[in-house]
Amino acid sequence: MRNVSDIIENYLKRILEAEGQGHVEIKRSEIADKFKCVPSQINYVINTRFTEERGYMVESKRGGGGYIRIVRVQPHSQFDLIQAMIEQTTDQLTQTRAEDFIYRLIDEAVMTKREAKMVLAAINRTTLNVPLPLRDELRARILRAILMTIKYEKEGD
Repeated sequence: MRNVSDIIENYLKRILEAEGQGHVEIKRSEIADKFKCVPSQINYVINTRFTEERGYMVESKRGGGGYIRIVRVQPHSQFDLIQAMIEQTTDQLTQTRAEDFIYRLIDEAVMTKREAKMVLAAINRTTLNVPLPLRDELRARILRAILMTIKYEKEGD
């Protein structure tokens, strides 16, 4: 059974697609009422599932007429997406941030789910069983190497 965060995420993605404009404005309290949860649950979903690494920009306006705007960032091409990810891959990369990059590659059809599972296994903290910060450095190097390989493959397309 899916948890409430998954359900809220899928709902927000569906209305984002239905709008067809690449963005949607929501009121946190209205979404919380709809799913009978606390507003902080909506914040959690937005902060963890709608990140820059996953291809979203989030803007918010506080106050009585406040809203949260979720914008889907569309790359010009898969090559541009991969190049941007390479540039965003710092010398150290947390598992969560790396996973977000991989989920984006699936969403943009750059990588199959099977390929993604293999990459996720390679960069998992249990696979990279060394102390921090070395683990995050290794993860960054591995992901950067994978992205460079994909980039050069896409360059030939």
